[in-house]
Amino acid sequence: MTVNLHRMANGVRVVTEHMPGLASASLGVWVAAGGRHERIEQNGIAHFLEHMAFKGTKTRSALQIAEAIEDVGGYINAYTSREMTAYYARVLAEDVGLALDVISDIVLNPVFDPREIEVERHVILQEIGQAHDTPDDVIFDWLQEKAFPDQPLGRTILGASERVAAFDARDLSKFVAERYAPGNIIVAAAGAVDHDQIVRAAEDTFSHLEAHAQVPVESAHFGGGETRVEKPLEQAHFAMAFESAGYRDDDVYTAQIFSSALGGGMSSRLFQEAREKRGLCYTIFAQTGAYSDSGLMTIYAGTSGEEIGELAELTIDELRRSADDMTDAEIARARAQMKAGLLMGLESPSSRAERLARLLAIWDRVPSLEETVEKIDAVSTARVRDLAGSMAGKGAAAMALYGPVSRAPSLGDLMGRLAA
Repeated sequence: MTVNLHRMANGVRVVTEHMPGLASASLGVWVAAGGRHERIEQNGIAHFLEHMAFKGTKTRSALQIAEAIEDVGGYINAYTSREMTAYYARVLAEDVGLALDVISDIVLNPVFDPREIEVERHVILQEIGQAHDTPDDVIFDWLQEKAFPDQPLGRTILGASERVAAFDARDLSKFVAERYAPGNIIVAAAGAVDHDQIVRAAEDTFSHLEAHAQVPVESAHFGGGETRVEKPLEQAHFAMAFESAGYRDDDVYTAQIFSSALGGGMSSRLFQEAREKRGLCYTIFAQTGAYSDSGLMTIYAGTSGEEIGELAELTIDELRRSADDMTDAEIARARAQMKAGLLMGLESPSSRAERLARLLAIWDRVPSLEETVEKIDAVSTARVRDLAGSMAGKGAAAMALYGPVSRAPSLGDLMGRLAA
């Protein structure tokens, strides 16, 4: 399988990977216009814009957009993250041209009909309400806000209800003008695709866009702190975050292996100690997420109000202990899990296209799988221990608690225990 990259004169990048033996393809348009690219008064607008893309263009109604893809048995969707908005489809090989035409249409030619804005505004406000009613969703928004306070990276992707309630067509158009610049656009495709065909279609569709200066993105600055919301729920929800490596730092692989060994599966330390040995919880995990210039190692668990204190202290104890006695066997297992997850995931053209776009956005190139695997293999037990120790030694963390959490220790108490 070969990755092919084409750079258009105006800055749009086209990247494809042909996967022999497949009858289908995944393709889409990825735009570097996510939650962290919003000013405070725009918070939530990237997500609102994603919703509006499917509500009609200059040539297609909302129904016609859906029918164009579903009439050929395809699938179309979109998502907004903190650093990207993606519009993508999965279709059979013979319908790749149609899919790219529909996706480029919804990206470049949205109508922003005021009636449709009101309909979708109501949908998004319902989505926000649903998130607030889902403890293990909202707790991560609170955690993000504490980790990156008073900056775009710390704000919720959905936005605050009062801001979403005020957005109009001018606000949406202004965000598009600011952020949907050619240099921020990547067309990615994988599966049964022909690179030259995709390039010709992209040139026909995107070459008229004029390049313009990029609006600077505010750098990430980890803060930390505690959010505690007492509520009579069945479960006490506990989440902690420590600053970790960004995508451009090779230590991102160390951090991912560390979080996997600490709480990434049934054999991990947290799962074995908290659930299997002590029965303190049903769900507990650790994971690492990365951004272009920072990242978070996050631990989450749900337990009873009576046991939240014991669970929180156990979590800190395992984190502290891992800096001293994480074993070669644990690291080898986590390394194998990471490589297997990567390689198994890339058997899907959707995962391949996503990887192409994400890596191109980060590196302006697509590192080979061999290069990525080499970096994973290079992570040593000593480096993982050092990372665990430095994470614990920074003295800064974010914590969010929700539910019957009166018995939970404070963040200060936990950080004191970590440093002991």
